[in-house]
Amino acid sequence: MSGSAPTVSGNQSVCTTFTFVAFSSLAELQPVLFVVFLVIYLFTVGGNLIIISLIWVIPSLHTPMYFFLVNLSFLEICYITSVVPRMLVDLLVATNTLSVGGCAAQMYIFAILGLTECCLPAAMAYDLFVAICYPLHYTLLMGPCVCLKLAAASWTTGVVVESTQITFIFSLPFCGTGKIHHFFCDVMLVGKLACVDTSHIETVMLAVSVLFIMTPYLLILCSYLRILVTIVRIPSATGRRKAFSTCSSHILVVSLFYGTALFTYLQPKTAHIPETDKATALMYTVVIPALNPVIYTLQNKEVKEAFQRVTQRTPLRQMA
Repeated sequence: MSGSAPTVSGNQSVCTTFTFVAFSSLAELQPVLFVVFLVIYLFTVGGNLIIISLIWVIPSLHTPMYFFLVNLSFLEICYITSVVPRMLVDLLVATNTLSVGGCAAQMYIFAILGLTECCLPAAMAYDLFVAICYPLHYTLLMGPCVCLKLAAASWTTGVVVESTQITFIFSLPFCGTGKIHHFFCDVMLVGKLACVDTSHIETVMLAVSVLFIMTPYLLILCSYLRILVTIVRIPSATGRRKAFSTCSSHILVVSLFYGTALFTYLQPKTAHIPETDKATALMYTVVIPALNPVIYTLQNKEVKEAFQRVTQRTPLRQMA
């Protein structure tokens, strides 16, 4: 990359605002979509707040697994909030514009949280690996300091990598109409609006995606291979069922998140179709964050029991 600033040719107009056209072809359905996405958003935020509150007030849940779950729930609240409220506004108003600065702010938050969510499940998988494969050494290997370091490493990776990448993208000038065929400021689509050749930028973005999506994914796979070997060697069927139930929630969440992430960012450029990309983006920005509270409450016996204990202690329950 050259140290000099990129130049803009005289016949190109500098773009100062971006316009979202994701739902312009669905004008009649926009009120319905507004209600659906609003309900999903409120459910997601409320569900994750309940999980955080339960873990906070129930001492038996003050373990490394639930420490990481609090981090994930907080991350999901911020993640969906970085996209959905703005999308709800766009479904109500005719002019769906956003300044370059506003787009940059949204992209910083969304990308940092997205990369952090790629790394955090790897820390959760390591916790499960130690709990199942080395139960006698669990307290020593997963002390509070280790948990804090793993969580901090996940968040720091997201902040450092994505801040560097997005700062470089928004150091470029943008030209043309500024139309984005999406419902949020996607890194790839915004990069294509730059007035300069972005082929090298796309290559760097792909390399970052491969490195920071595939590396945690491979670490998770390695952890679960070791876990599977250990579970198979457990002599009692009850012990095997208990071990599998401990992992089931995490496996389902990881499968949903990484499945859509790999499909979105690692497929060939020629395979990208705007409508398919938007549908996939709705999955990982709206649907999956909404499913996580359901998965971790319905699949997790300890969380369900904690919820029942808390609700049975409420004044309304006592008055009944």
